[in-house]
Amino acid sequence: MGITVKGHTAPGFEAVESAFKAGFDVDERMGAGLSIWQDGEEVVNLSAGLAEPNIAKPWSEDTTAVVFSCTKGLMSILAAQLVQQGHLDYDRPVADYWPEFEAGGKGNITVADALAHRAGLSALHSPAEFSDIVHWQPVVERLAEQTPLWLPGTGYAYHALTHGWLVGEIFRRVTGESVKSLFNRLIARPLNAEAWIGLPEGQEDRVAHIGCSQALYDFWQNEQANDSDASPNWLYRAMTLGNALPATLITEDGGFNDPRLHQAEIPGAGGIATATALGSIWSATVTPTRGVRLIDDATMQAAVTLTSEGEPVFPVPGPFPRYGRGFQLDSPARRYLSEDSFGHDGAGGQVVFADKAQRIGFAYVTNWMFGLEDQRATRIIDALRQVLKEKPGVSVDQASADSLASQSSFTSKNHSTNVS
Repeated sequence: MGITVKGHTAPGFEAVESAFKAGFDVDERMGAGLSIWQDGEEVVNLSAGLAEPNIAKPWSEDTTAVVFSCTKGLMSILAAQLVQQGHLDYDRPVADYWPEFEAGGKGNITVADALAHRAGLSALHSPAEFSDIVHWQPVVERLAEQTPLWLPGTGYAYHALTHGWLVGEIFRRVTGESVKSLFNRLIARPLNAEAWIGLPEGQEDRVAHIGCSQALYDFWQNEQANDSDASPNWLYRAMTLGNALPATLITEDGGFNDPRLHQAEIPGAGGIATATALGSIWSATVTPTRGVRLIDDATMQAAVTLTSEGEPVFPVPGPFPRYGRGFQLDSPARRYLSEDSFGHDGAGGQVVFADKAQRIGFAYVTNWMFGLEDQRATRIIDALRQVLKEKPGVSVDQASADSLASQSSFTSKNHSTNVS
């Protein structure tokens, strides 16, 4: 069965398009979108496959996807903006902004700790229910009351879901705004980007339906089987909050396929956006895009300060990620373009990032979830690195990148091609 790829690719980026096409070899039921920006202009915009396999609905440029933990990257951008505006300080205790948070021995946890998964709150002591996570206060209140799972600041463990409520409540205390409102005001609206944390009415039909590989399903079923009150599996509980979500995060019409979850504010995993919207947002962190620069250089330097790395508190197989103040940095666990890159990946293969030296914004989104074997986005990033390396006067390697000279505007080639 052939896969039709639609969109545009600037001259010189053909290898990136080929890598995008190759991703569809893994499963013909999937859909995906890709958006790459350079110097504030979109040089690649591609879409292919199925947004809804059950009814053969094609993925289009307007398809939106649940981007899971890529949402944490958006929250990290918001944090940097609030620091830039003088409303937030990475080094101050969270309790300075949210007094109730001091309970349970959490008075010394800083904003940087919260952003970099060092707060000791990666999961809840007792299971939450679905009804808890579609509202704001139930989880926030439990986080404020809870004693940390480990001594805060002594190590890190991935706050898969709690990260969003933890950081989002800091924002709410500082600004008086909900995360949904703040994200729209500071990021989405200035860029005219179709991205939301809390989907508005009238947008549900555009959201891609999420599927899951058998290997990933089997993995999480095994993790669930290894969880009990006597011996908690904190990795599993971090991903599901106990009873709030299914082990794989989705069912046919549940979990993150449930419209109620799309509309809720779940800033650790519930962002919904088009590829183009995300690409433009990440571009705007490093270069003016649509007339907007979201973060200045000095603030960005502080935001990407290495804060967590190495083996986490709850052991998982390596390689291990590296985190700045919320941003996922280049590491063996997630290779970006270079050490100048920062972003975040998400469950199921989503990857977004920016590269300061190359002035790149990148977004790959998909609706078919795979496990650790997933190389779809990695192959695209590898192809992009090679494309940039081969451009005249450009030197790019795995570890570092030199600044590009200003590029002339490109003429996109619009096309529709088939992959057999």
